[in-house]
Amino acid sequence: MQASFVQKQQFGVKMNPQMYQSLKLMELPLVDLREAIEAELEQNPALEVLEDRSTVSLDEAVPRQSEEEAYFETSSDSGYIKTSPGAADSDAHHLFIEGVLTRPETLQQHLLWQLQLEPADIELRAVAAILIQNLDDDGFHKEPPETLFEVLPLRLCEAVDLVRTLDPAGCCTANYRESLEAQVILKLGAALGNTPVAKTGDIPFILKALNHLELFEKGKFTEVARELKCGAEEARACFDFIKTLSPFPGRQFTAAEVRFVVPDIKISKNDENNFVIIINNEVIPVLGINPFFSKLAPVKRSGKKDPSDIQAGEFARKNINEAKIFINSIAMRNHTLKLVARAIVAFQKPFFENGPQHLVPLTLGDIAKQLDIHETTVSRTAHGKYMQTEWGIFELRYFFSNSISGAGSSGSSFSKEGVKAIIQEMIGTGNNNLSDHDISEKLASRGISLARRTVAKYRKELDLGSSYNR
Repeated sequence: MQASFVQKQQFGVKMNPQMYQSLKLMELPLVDLREAIEAELEQNPALEVLEDRSTVSLDEAVPRQSEEEAYFETSSDSGYIKTSPGAADSDAHHLFIEGVLTRPETLQQHLLWQLQLEPADIELRAVAAILIQNLDDDGFHKEPPETLFEVLPLRLCEAVDLVRTLDPAGCCTANYRESLEAQVILKLGAALGNTPVAKTGDIPFILKALNHLELFEKGKFTEVARELKCGAEEARACFDFIKTLSPFPGRQFTAAEVRFVVPDIKISKNDENNFVIIINNEVIPVLGINPFFSKLAPVKRSGKKDPSDIQAGEFARKNINEAKIFINSIAMRNHTLKLVARAIVAFQKPFFENGPQHLVPLTLGDIAKQLDIHETTVSRTAHGKYMQTEWGIFELRYFFSNSISGAGSSGSSFSKEGVKAIIQEMIGTGNNNLSDHDISEKLASRGISLARRTVAKYRKELDLGSSYNR
C-alpha cells in the first residue's frame, strides 16, 4: 500500500468569539446579564454606562416613579385613602418600607440565639454551638458529632440533649426517625393530656407505634391496633399525636427563604384589547462608547507618528470594536427575546385570555418554524427567563408543553400543564375527597381522556396528596 494525498471540499461553520459571546448573552436572564455587563465594564475601558435607572438615588426615584410606570413591580393596594397634602409622601414612604428586603433567619442563627439564653456554663455552650453549626437544612447532623472534636468532650451527650430541647424541637439528630423519637420524649407529657393515648401507658408505647408509620399512613388502624395490642380508637389517637410532630424540623426555616425573580417580559392589554409585549430594560444599563477612546482611535496614515500614539490608537480601536460587538449582542438578545415572546403569545392566546387551564400544546419546533430560526436558539432564549402575565409570573419554558396523548403539539388539543392546572383547580376548590378515579371521570366529562394512573402521576407532580391524606 502507498500513502496518497486526497483533496476534498468540505463546508462547515466555525464559531468565532463574537458568535460565542452572542450565544452566551442570549441565554442569560436579567440578573446574570447585569453581572456580565458589570464584568465587561471592568475589563473594557472603551465601554461606559450612558444611563442606569436601576441605581438612581431614593430622592430621584420616589417622585419620578408612578404606579403606572412600575411595569415590573407587583404591589397590593396600600389600604388607605390619601386625604391630606402629606399623604403622597406617606404613601411613598410606605411603599419604600414594603420594598426593603430582609434576610430570613437561618436555623443555625435561631438555635444559637436560644442557646445564649439557656442557663448553661461556657463549656457546655461551646460544645452545643459546634453541634448547631454542623446541622443541615433538615436539622440533622452533617457529620457524626464524634468526628467534630479532636478530643471527645465529656459533656457531648449533654450538649446534644440541650440542642434537641431548643425550638424547633427534634434537631441535632441523625435522621427523621431519631428526630421523631426525640420529639415524642420531649412533647409526650404536655401533648397527651386527657386524650385516649394517655390510657395506653407511657413513652415506649408511642415509640413502638413509630415502627408502623406506613400502616398509619394508609389508615389501617385495625392492623396497627393488633400490632400494638390496643384498641382501634387508641391507635387512631396515637396517629393524631404523631401527626403533630415534624420529621424534618429544620425545613420551616429553609421554606421561609424567598427567591425573587425579575421578569424579562411583561404581557399586558392596551385600550384596543390587544396584547402588548414590553421588554424589561429597567434592570440593565444603557451602554455606549467612551468619547475619549473615540478621539484616541484614529491614527493618521501620512507623516511621522510617535510609536506610543500608534500603540494607543490600536488599543483604543480594539476596545471600541469589542464594545460595539458587546452592545450589538445585547440588542440581538432583546430582539430575539421579543420575537419569541410574540410567537408564544400568538400560539398560547387562550392562556393569556382565560388562564392556565387553557394552555395548549406547544414545542420549541413550533416557535422555531414560525420564526425561521433553529430550535437551539429558541431554547437558549427561553432559558431561565420569566414572563409577567395577568395570571402570574411564569418561566418561558412553562409555555412549552406536550400534548397529553402524543408528542409535541400534534396529539390532543390539551397540554400536560393545562390538564395539571385543571386538576389543581378541582382539588383546590374544596373537593378534597375527590379520588383519582373521580378526577378522571370529571376530566372525561370535559372531553379530556386521562387514565386514573396518569391522574395520580400528575397529582404527585403537583405535590398533592391522595384523597385520604387531603
